[in-house]
Parts: sequence; structure tokens; C-alpha cells
Amino acid sequence: MPLAKVMRVPPGPGDRRFLTRQELALVLITLVWGSTFLIVHIAVQFSGPWFFVGARFVAAGLISALIFARRLRGITGRDLLAGLAIGSTIYLGYGLQTVGLRTIDSSTSAFITALYVPLVPIMQWIVFRKPPRLLTWIGVALAFVGLILLADPGRVGFALGPGEIATLVSTLPIAAEIILIGWFAGKVDLGRVTVVQLLVAGLLGFATVPVLGEQIPAFSWVWVAAALALGAASCIIQLTMNWAQRSVSPTRATIIYAGEPVWAAIIGRIAGDRLPPIAIVGAAFIVAGALVSELQPRKQKSEADAKPDSDASPGGTPAVSV
Repeated sequence: MPLAKVMRVPPGPGDRRFLTRQELALVLITLVWGSTFLIVHIAVQFSGPWFFVGARFVAAGLISALIFARRLRGITGRDLLAGLAIGSTIYLGYGLQTVGLRTIDSSTSAFITALYVPLVPIMQWIVFRKPPRLLTWIGVALAFVGLILLADPGRVGFALGPGEIATLVSTLPIAAEIILIGWFAGKVDLGRVTVVQLLVAGLLGFATVPVLGEQIPAFSWVWVAAALALGAASCIIQLTMNWAQRSVSPTRATIIYAGEPVWAAIIGRIAGDRLPPIAIVGAAFIVAGALVSELQPRKQKSEADAKPDSDASPGGTPAVSV
């Protein structure tokens, strides 16, 4: 997830159209995010999960290095530290998510991953002693109910398989990544840290292969093309977010980003995923929980939107993408 800066400058009165160019761009990259779950699900049928994580993020890092080549000359120790810390959480979060995608469908993975949104304020409370708002607790409760329903308790009782558990655990480092991005925001160079964090995530993925006894996969254009496509997509998404989020308000962006698991479900459905009705209800609860936890009361929203130089994303959470 390359980090992205959100500029809290909403459109002026009377300027609102159904979708501005910037909002349409965010909708399109959200659709791309949703498609990555299916791409990874297919790729790990031809490659071990940790090797693919290595290939995917090294490719993204090298492409980013070409884009930010000039800025890398002035890299500092703080840039390296930030990249190492954020890259480690990317490695753990997307490594575990990729492990899960070997055994669960892309739709289920996307909805479970969305649980990281209400987790962020809870982790901020634990680390920074910043108590969550009431809406956050409501969002957490909705998301938890959604997780239970997604597990389809009427079929086998509340039991998550290894793939679901790996994906659920992955939301913790993903949430930690977001908190670290917020911690380092404004203190480091965006381009340099993006390159370092992606390369760190990829190299750690490759380093995990021999540790876990994973076999290096036979060459296949499936995992090669997937790794290169996801690497390029990461860079395109990064640049698009930097441009678009200068004028998209936090609440508007929150609503757009909540569509990521929905797009994943639509794409998964086309590819053959079939969630049972109760799981679909659970998925809706998770999306609702993510939305509610990030929404702000009208007064707070107006105050937040008036701060154009904030480094926080919708609802105060730094925005990220993969």
C-alpha cells in the first residue's frame, strides 16, 4: 500500500457534480484494488504465497525507483527508518492475506480485510491513548457481527478456516501500517519512503521462502504477469491518489473507498465466487461498520475539511493502497 496524502479541500458550494474527475479517478482505482484479490488468488495457485509477495513488491519497488529516481539521491536515515518500519507491516499484512487467498475466495478475503478500518482507531487508543468515538465502537460492533455472519454459523457453527484466520490476523499489521504512515507523515519524503517500503516488503517476502521451506515456483507467465501488473498498479494508484485527494473531502473519499470489497465481490462473482446469502448479509455489515467507524459528526467534519494541509485520510486515517 503506497502511502498517499489527503488534502482536505472540499469543492465549493454550487460546484458539486455527481462525480468530479478526481472522484471518478478514485472510483476507478478502488475498482483496481478490488480486482487485485482475484489476481492474487489466481497467482498463488502457481506460486507459493511468500515468493509471490516478494516478486510483487520488488517489482513495485523497482518501478517506483524509476519514477522517483532523482529524489532518491537525497535519501536520509529517517526516510530509511520509515520505509523499513512501514515495509515490515506491508510484508506481514499482505503476506498473511496472500497466504489466506490460497484457500479462500477473493470475495471473502476482501470483506475480511475491510475489518482493518475500524481496527485503526482501536489500535490508536492502545498505542496513543486516544479514545475512539462512539461511532467507532458502533462500527466495530457492526463489523464483528458481519464477520460472524460471513463465517456462516448456521452451517458449521462459528468456525473460521486457516485461510480466514490468516486473513483476519493480516488486518492487524495492515492497521499498524496505517498508523505508522500517519506517524511519519510530514517528517519524511513521500517518494523515497514509497520506494524503500516496497523494496523492504518484497525482500522480506523472498527471505521468508527458505525459512518456511516454501519451494521456488516453476516459471509461469501467470505469476510473473500478475506480479508485474500489481507492481505497476501500485505505482499508478500512488500517483493518482496524490493528485485526486487534494480536492476530495474525507467523508466523500471514505464512501468511495468502502466500495473496494464490493468491487472485489462483483469481480469474484463474475469469476465464479458464490457467497451464501447469510455471508452476503455479513459482508454488508462489515462495509457498514467500515463506513460508520470513519464518519464524523457534521461539526467535526466541517472543522476537518477546513484543514487543507492535513496528512490524514478519510475520517482521520492515513490513506493507503496496494
